Amino acid sequence: MSLAADSPLQSSSSDDFAALLDAELDTVSSDASGGQEDDDEDFNIESFRIKKRKVDELENVEDLQGSTSVGALQQELDTSKEDICPPHPGFIREMCIRCGQRQEDGSGVAFGYIHKDLKLGMEEIARLRGADHKKLLHGRKLYLVLDLDHTLLNSTRLIDLSPEEEYLKGQTDSLNDVLNGSLFRLDSMTMLTKLRPFVHTFLKEASSMFEMYVYTMAERSYALEIAKLLDPGGVYFSSRVISQDNCTQRHQKGLDVVLGAESAVVILDDTEIVWQKHRENLILMERYHYFSSSCRQFGFSAKSLSELKRDECESEGALATVLKVLKRIHEMFFNELVFGADLESRDVRQVMKAIRQDVLKGCKIVFSRVFPTKFHAENHQLWKIAEQLGATCSTELDSSVTHVVSTDTGTEKARWAVQHKKHLVHPQWIEATNYFWERQSEENFAVKKNK
Repeated sequence: MSLAADSPLQSSSSDDFAALLDAELDTVSSDASGGQEDDDEDFNIESFRIKKRKVDELENVEDLQGSTSVGALQQELDTSKEDICPPHPGFIREMCIRCGQRQEDGSGVAFGYIHKDLKLGMEEIARLRGADHKKLLHGRKLYLVLDLDHTLLNSTRLIDLSPEEEYLKGQTDSLNDVLNGSLFRLDSMTMLTKLRPFVHTFLKEASSMFEMYVYTMAERSYALEIAKLLDPGGVYFSSRVISQDNCTQRHQKGLDVVLGAESAVVILDDTEIVWQKHRENLILMERYHYFSSSCRQFGFSAKSLSELKRDECESEGALATVLKVLKRIHEMFFNELVFGADLESRDVRQVMKAIRQDVLKGCKIVFSRVFPTKFHAENHQLWKIAEQLGATCSTELDSSVTHVVSTDTGTEKARWAVQHKKHLVHPQWIEATNYFWERQSEENFAVKKNK
């Protein structure tokens, strides 16, 4: 293999980068030791650097065969060696993967999920993102970042099972056939994991439109174990499994460790607060509470799905619904009639915003006793969500009002809605519409009369 031709600096994906580093570090180790193992990691990296420089120089000689001056040729080689670094493309254990120089300033971003101890420089990150972005767009794909817990599945410790859930221990599926199962016992972690209904179909169909990443705040050992359940063949995620120790900011997730352009990334997560810098990329998921421990964690006193011996509907559940949304986003993004022929100037965040603003278009909403007294209504989350969904919000009643949102049928505005045959709905109508990116039936959220 020509290292210059297949260098990580020419790669356009995290998988190529990881494979190359693994292969080359293994190769130089065996070359240098003559078949004997050498535990000196710095020596291996130095050998990697020397091998790459030699190949680069040979290829530079071939490129300069037309030169009439041997002196000019030598000068070109010397100059190329001096100009290669800085900037340094990246480091492994603080040694540049290209020139072998030790890192002194600690700059760059760690990409440990691609290769252990790998840190990439900002210019190389930008180059990789740009190259991969162009490749994916021409393949009519975007990026999809997926949370695990409460988004694609629900897990619980065995000791946290309620008495009504003990029956689950006898209903687990085989780890040797994960594609045909949904409930798994992970003895190494003393846990049960329940995959969300429709998840395998979701991943298969989404993979045709997106290059997918897993991004979880859980520990790496758990993330990798769960990734095997979701993707036993490694065809969806490969090395793109990001966990807690890969985050660059405590209690926050960020796209700085994703080798994808922000303008082409869609995020699915049940927790908005961890994506403070990337909310425009986020599709907020309805949480999947299969186990009772999950309900308790979020303060719900109702029985869990497992205690009720029920589950989400495959065809109408959260994943089936969000897949429809993703298809709409993908279709609109690649629609030349909407955005013209220039793929690289398009921004998926604008597409998502446009789709959301169409959900409640034409609705005019007035709230009644939903907000605390003396609270500025326009600052409330429900007001903001309604406007993001395309509705017009008001504090005053008039004939153009279509919905009154309240929890009480006895308020003046609620009685007005009934009298004028307007929709009187519970605040959950807005919340459900927000989750499903689709206007929900008002009849399912009608405000019940107080007893």
